[in-house]
Amino acid sequence: MMAAFRDLPQSFRDEGIELEQAGIADWSRLRDLSDAELSRLARSGRASPRNLKRLRAIAGLVCDLQLPAPDAALLMHAGIASSAALAASTPERVVQQTGRLERSLGTGRPEVVDLFTARKWIQRARQLRN
Repeated sequence: MMAAFRDLPQSFRDEGIELEQAGIADWSRLRDLSDAELSRLARSGRASPRNLKRLRAIAGLVCDLQLPAPDAALLMHAGIASSAALAASTPERVVQQTGRLERSLGTGRPEVVDLFTARKWIQRARQLRN
């Protein structure tokens, strides 16, 4: 699997294979795919349209905010799927949503997002809007 997508969770394995076979090698190319292109990818193999759209949302956060893919995935799964949604949020809300997701997953690890990190991400997202 290509370097950009090597660390995808198991739940995105089929999508990673489809992206590789389609020659999509980086997050910026994935971010720029249209809905029609995602649909074509989903029809061509075992990739699900839903997961491809999720990956595109992660790619948007990775590219727009220069976030590591795991942080972007955490935000997306916590319901903050775009830089606009992040810009409209508060640090407390980001910490609450990501913390709730981590607790529901039962990872047992300390929460990844603290108020300082959330503020930094939100500030970056707001700078994009200006």
